[in-house]
Amino acid sequence: MAQTHIARALHDEHMATLALLARLESLLGQHPPAEPPEAAAPAVAALLDDFAAAVGREVATHFAFEERALFPLLDEPEMTGQLIAEHAALLAAARRLALAAGEARAHGFEAASWRTFHATAGGLCSALTAHIEKEEMGLLAALDATLDAETDASLAIDYAAEH
Repeated sequence: MAQTHIARALHDEHMATLALLARLESLLGQHPPAEPPEAAAPAVAALLDDFAAAVGREVATHFAFEERALFPLLDEPEMTGQLIAEHAALLAAARRLALAAGEARAHGFEAASWRTFHATAGGLCSALTAHIEKEEMGLLAALDATLDAETDASLAIDYAAEH
């Protein structure tokens, strides 16, 4: 379990993201690619809204903070380089899916738009879950091993201010 304040904050956000991904995967499981859900149904609408909001508010901010404030503190160029590359790909996919979620909220799902959404969402869920697992095992452990109490406190305050 994460020991530093910043590692715990990142861990908590990871868990919230995994919960959102579980809701998305549940929707995908209930509605195969050939069976679009009713986008106006309350549970579907709430999920689409929550996902779109999370991409801008949490995922983008989370990735930017890690790259700007945390990665330079670590002597782990292979790990941070890989995470940065994953951030770029994941954020691009998440933003495309957030736009599709907004379109679905406005106009509903058509057969073609649901197939595309389904495939994109399935891929994103898998890739983002794998990324979170890497951060949980590698990044958070590296932060716990590297940060002193003063730096940790400062980072935790900065992170909280950005959310």
